[in-house]
Order: sequence, then C-alpha cells, then structure tokens
Amino acid sequence: MLLSGLLSSCASPRAAKGRGAEAAAPLAAGAGAAGSGSEPSVRGGIAQAVPQLKAIHFAYDRAELGAQDRETLAKNVQWLKEHPEITAQVAGHCDQRGTTEYNLALGQRRAAAVREYYRMLGVAPERVATISYGKERPVCAEMSEACWARNRRAETLAVAPALSRNTVPAAGR
Repeated sequence: MLLSGLLSSCASPRAAKGRGAEAAAPLAAGAGAAGSGSEPSVRGGIAQAVPQLKAIHFAYDRAELGAQDRETLAKNVQWLKEHPEITAQVAGHCDQRGTTEYNLALGQRRAAAVREYYRMLGVAPERVATISYGKERPVCAEMSEACWARNRRAETLAVAPALSRNTVPAAGR
C-alpha cells in the first residue's frame, strides 16, 4: 500500500536575498558532499513510504540534524540494513516561505544531510538517492508556524524498482 511519510523543511525569504545564483540554484541528485559516493538512479522505481522509515523535521532555515533526528535516522538505518534489496530516496521539503530556488537548494541540503548520516552509519551511498521538492509538496497549507514546522521535513522512502507497489517489506519480514 502506498503510504505518505512526513518530514519538514523551511526557507527564509531573507536568506535568499543577497546570495549568489549558486546558492539559490537547485541541486541535482548526486550533488551531495564530496566523497560521499555516487547516488543510485531511482528513475522508474516506485517510491513508497514505509511505516518503519520515519521522517525528521528541521528548524527554520536550517539543514542540521539534531540529537532526536539522529536517533530517528539510526532506527531508519537499522531497517535499511535489514532490507538490503531496497534503495532509499531521501526527499527534502521546505515550508511555503522563501523563493522557489532557495527552497529547492535548502531541501537538497536537508536530503544530503540525511544521506550523509546514513552513510556514516554504514548504509552504502549507492543505496541512497536524494531529491528536493522545495516548497512544492506541503503537507499543511495553513499560514501558521505550526503548519510551516510540519512542512520542514526530510522523508525517507523505499524504492523497489522491480517490485509492485504492494511488495515493499513490512515490519518483521
């Protein structure tokens, strides 16, 4: 069953001002930290939210992982290690504030931070792709801080290229 996961991200309209084009340009998959390994292609694959892969949320205009985020991601890593046939896609998201370009770049930095943490915990970088949706896929549309906080997220989805939508392993398999 296709499920939706939640992760948050947000961008500062002030932060986009005064930055060069390189800071605002969207980053493509594979543009992670140097030495972090090449990203897999997940084109044509079916990305599914899996209940065991939890989303994390970010502070306003930030891409740094907090202690609670690391605990959540460590549990995600355990699931990924138990399912080596699965490729992960980390999607970075932002809230509605800020420019499209700035939010795409911030979403990519958030996804890359998660990917790098997964790599540090032993997940092969060739198993983790990143993508940024910027502010284009909010989970909440209200104009409030509580809503914006829900949109500032990074989601880890399972991608099973050769499998149908109903074959991503569930808990305990």
